[in-house]
Amino acid sequence: MGALMIQENLSDLFAFMTVAQVGNFTKAAAQLRVSQSALSRTIKALEERMGFALLTRTTRSMRITDAGQKVLEAIVPRFTELDHDLAALSDLSSKPNGTIRITTIDYAAETYIWPKLMPLLKKYPELRIELINDYSLANIVQERYDIGIRLGDQIEKDMVAKRIGPDMTMAIVGSPNYLKKCPAPETPQELLKHNCINLRLPTHDSLMSWDLKKGGQQVSVQVEGQLIFNTSYQMLNAVIDGFGLAYLPKEMVEKHVQTGTLTWVLEEWHPTYVGFHLYYRSRKQKSLATTLVIDALTL
Repeated sequence: MGALMIQENLSDLFAFMTVAQVGNFTKAAAQLRVSQSALSRTIKALEERMGFALLTRTTRSMRITDAGQKVLEAIVPRFTELDHDLAALSDLSSKPNGTIRITTIDYAAETYIWPKLMPLLKKYPELRIELINDYSLANIVQERYDIGIRLGDQIEKDMVAKRIGPDMTMAIVGSPNYLKKCPAPETPQELLKHNCINLRLPTHDSLMSWDLKKGGQQVSVQVEGQLIFNTSYQMLNAVIDGFGLAYLPKEMVEKHVQTGTLTWVLEEWHPTYVGFHLYYRSRKQKSLATTLVIDALTL
């Protein structure tokens, strides 16, 4: 295959990958700095060379075909590896540069990540961090993240994982004003009678269940209430304001309990999980920037 053909295929495959990841032609064209019509012609030419459709398009929507999904799964890891290899080569200048993309959740970002990144960013002004809060358990290879942050038991087996925080206990809390009106439940089942503040999970399009544990007993309660949020800090504000009970990391609410703003509920049922770990793809070549970020975050 000639050099021009290779270059054309790589360019067109990158364009397809961008469209698939962004989700529509308008945003992808803006990201690639080409016109929407030129991008459409590029995808059509790629489909003609490959002999099958990669996308199905209407005036209102776009969907990846089954064949397109297989192509996407094949090319994303290769472009990701190329990005990492080029980043590693850029380290020949002995200065960390480039953008490190990290996926996490808001609580971990606030508690374990940002405090450790601040001094690193001040020390290396060329270093750029993209920190994305996401409860969907993103696939870091397909979505081209350098580092992921999750609880230890949520990490895929083929990843390198390093602990960044202690084990995490989840707690149920309520404000004194709310508990005056609605006496605290004495069993997990009584949570169903309460106004509970829920967290939306994007991956499963469902609400997070409240998993509880007392000795050898385990129970999962699907609570209901007036409010649903997609970040834990919104939940914290709502429970402080007396809108119901909330299920949040104990470390996050402990100071509010100590000051009397919040009260423990069903304290003997609070479960503990393996703490937050950072993880990354074991086969990738780490850039100097990635190595510095990992070292800064690791206990």
